[in-house]
Amino acid sequence: MVWDYPNPFTQPAVPQAADIDGLQHTNNAVYVQWCERIGWAHSEALGLSLADYQRLDRAMAIRRADYDYLLPTVLGEELTLATWLCASDGKLTMERRFQLIRAHDQVTVLRGHWDLVCIEVSSARVRRMPAEFCAVYLAALVS
Repeated sequence: MVWDYPNPFTQPAVPQAADIDGLQHTNNAVYVQWCERIGWAHSEALGLSLADYQRLDRAMAIRRADYDYLLPTVLGEELTLATWLCASDGKLTMERRFQLIRAHDQVTVLRGHWDLVCIEVSSARVRRMPAEFCAVYLAALVS
């Protein structure tokens, strides 16, 4: 597969009957759910889980999300979703990217981008990333 960035964290995805809309394509909201799922899985694979977020009273929250729906997908189609952490100011913000590729022709059908900001969970106010976030997430950045 031709990925936008090196060393992707990937998960397979296959649209199920409940994912299909009235146009017989995968509903756009399903892609958003897949991105959320792989974002958490990637974070956990790196060593930071929801329990860690709660323990540290910090979280990386989505400030802005953009999705480019390039081509439709259909019921049962084999897909691979990838994600990367691509940028950070090392203090407050981070960027996560997504790419979804259709298996049978290797075509990219979706690209996504999240701007993340570190917040204090208890107050929802913007706060600096704790040292634990910096150690884990900054080490995982791709250029």
